Amino acid sequence: MDSTKSLPVAVIGAGPIGLAAAAHLIEHGLEPLILEAGPSAGAAIEQWRHIRLFSPWQYNVDAAAVRLLAASGWESPGPTALPFGGELIDQYLTPLAALPAISSQLQTGVRVIALTRAGMDKTHTRYRENTPFIVRVEHADGETRDHAVAGVIDASGTWSTRNPLGTSGLPAIGEDTAADRISSPLPDVTGRDRAAFAGRRVLVVGAGHSAANTLINLADLAKEEPGTRILWTVRGESASKVYGGGDMDGLPARGQLGARLRRLVEAGTIELHTGFGISSLKSLASHVTVGSVDGRTLEADVVVPCTGFRPDLDILRELRLNLDPAVEAPTELGPLIDPEFHSCGTVPPHGAALLAHPDKDFYIVGMKSYGRAPTFLLATGYEQVRSVAAALAGDREAADTVQLELPETGVCSSDAGTSCDVPAAAAVASESSCCAAPEPMLVGFPTGLSHGRSGDHN
Repeated sequence: MDSTKSLPVAVIGAGPIGLAAAAHLIEHGLEPLILEAGPSAGAAIEQWRHIRLFSPWQYNVDAAAVRLLAASGWESPGPTALPFGGELIDQYLTPLAALPAISSQLQTGVRVIALTRAGMDKTHTRYRENTPFIVRVEHADGETRDHAVAGVIDASGTWSTRNPLGTSGLPAIGEDTAADRISSPLPDVTGRDRAAFAGRRVLVVGAGHSAANTLINLADLAKEEPGTRILWTVRGESASKVYGGGDMDGLPARGQLGARLRRLVEAGTIELHTGFGISSLKSLASHVTVGSVDGRTLEADVVVPCTGFRPDLDILRELRLNLDPAVEAPTELGPLIDPEFHSCGTVPPHGAALLAHPDKDFYIVGMKSYGRAPTFLLATGYEQVRSVAAALAGDREAADTVQLELPETGVCSSDAGTSCDVPAAAAVASESSCCAAPEPMLVGFPTGLSHGRSGDHN
């Protein structure tokens, strides 16, 4: 970054990882330019503020961010308490975003729509390394603006790009036209979104903790609204991965979630359909008919897609990337996180060296760095951005020294089988004690968030 020292470093996304990246850049004397598509920091988490995280506060916060907050007189929440998503925003992200060092560099309501190098597309090589990046953003009022920056840290996550309901990574036939019958991935069925679910037939699709949370909340709703009928489909022949290890689970709150879900299924409160790979959706005047590849059909009033997420790579088309062809993570990281061969317990701490791309000073971090893989911890993301910030500041020794302290019990933010619906917030220092579902979660994310491989909703 020597030739572009006067320019800021763009940080895309003001979630836990993005704000942590900004905090580390500030500590290195670099200027962040934080670009958030939502109206405020933590806008994606706002969508699931009603969900409790599996991991306690001590694993949900970043060290550099805490140092900035402490200087302002901020008091850390009790380290062992399990926060809700809303508490993560209100007690941590909002105060962090309000600090002058952060707020002066934060722009909200601006969506990044493209990245490139100034004056050259991806085919041009000469002088590329020393040429500033251009970040094109679209403001809420429709205005489009370009920003010249020295480097880019893409911490935009994957919340905005869920996996489709259909098999083979493709939308089911009719899925687009049935959009008005499909809810958000983690609806607040007992609160904000209650009217859309009370007294209706609700079909939950997916085998992760996002599905588990929604199903349990629907069961609570059904106690007060007897006409509520709960259907649940998984692609696999069993839901055992979602049930997990009960009290033996490394994260007690997650184990309890699975045990409660099993009881609700066994009691008939939740109607489970296994081996149900969705092939079609047909939207009718009063309901939607959901068809399986084996010919079975189910009728529902609303469908909840707990199918995981995938990275949005469209904005990166003019950059030179090295991505693993299977999981769409950085090439050197891909084989370490591929859920076909590895669990979160086998993924070593990693930083700038593994996250680097051919376009120097560009990094993808956080959940987006794991592409379609299901295992991710907030703590992993915090260590990523610590290393990346050091690399951008020219401190190679600090950048290459990566480690995550491991808590006694270990924490996993993913479930190899349903995106680690473990709160992405487990700032756990190491990836051990993996979950059993293929949807990943941020360290410190909800007890039921999914972020898995395409179609991983077994």
